[in-house]
Amino acid sequence: EAALAAEQNVKKVFTHCTTYRTQKFLKHLCFPIKKTELYPMLIKTRGIIFRTKKYSETSVIADIYTEAKGLRSYIISGVRTKKSRVNPSLLQVMSLVDLVVYHRDDKTLTRIKEIKPAVVFQSIPFNVQKGAVGLFIAEVARKTISESEENPALFDFIFDQVQYLDTTEYSIANLHLHFMAQLTAFLGFEPSGYFSEEEPFFDMQEGIFMEVPPVHPQFLNEELSSIFSQLLKKPREECHEIKMTRPVRKELLQRILDFYTLHIENFPTINAHAILEIVMS
Repeated sequence: EAALAAEQNVKKVFTHCTTYRTQKFLKHLCFPIKKTELYPMLIKTRGIIFRTKKYSETSVIADIYTEAKGLRSYIISGVRTKKSRVNPSLLQVMSLVDLVVYHRDDKTLTRIKEIKPAVVFQSIPFNVQKGAVGLFIAEVARKTISESEENPALFDFIFDQVQYLDTTEYSIANLHLHFMAQLTAFLGFEPSGYFSEEEPFFDMQEGIFMEVPPVHPQFLNEELSSIFSQLLKKPREECHEIKMTRPVRKELLQRILDFYTLHIENFPTINAHAILEIVMS
């Protein structure tokens, strides 16, 4: 009882203190803050750079999809100075990096302690077409992934996709279409079934292949349905084998974007595909 009474008296004193410094002193003396509340923890993780934007004259904010904590934003200080210890190339969109980051669950913006390349690209920086495909993949991923929790399968899928883009010597003309078709499985609206003579039409609203066209206009014709089905079935190492003309490829991309719009609320406009069309042509 005596201890309780003493604690109540201290609280009264704290409440009636008029100066900020006195209140701060008493608060730390009588009601110490836990270490977890004061200091963020350090986490080692792999990451994929989705976007960077200017934060100040010398710093940037990077949106990074991390293996350990999902999509996070980090301040990187001093990167815009001549004496920066961070190579600007590390912060290019699609860069695959190893990170040591400060993390707090109650903060959406923290800082990076260390950053270094996880993979050094061999061809993407020097190949305009691969760069355009990579920008498209990064934009689609950034605008469809909102979770700030770990998802190892999704992380590996995107990480491996970028690595394959860098190392492959096959045609990459279909790679962005294959990426979008495969990504639907991670986003929760993977199509059901495959193209066949009995079910040659893909209903984009229902996400299924059908015997006859639906009454609404949101479906793929037989040619597009067949190609879309192949994109769903084939591994990325074989997607270059899928034959289609440039106009058909362009039309199918737009229809897949329509498919995303139907199943992702407030799905934003993808801008990189306009650049992709110009470069790939």
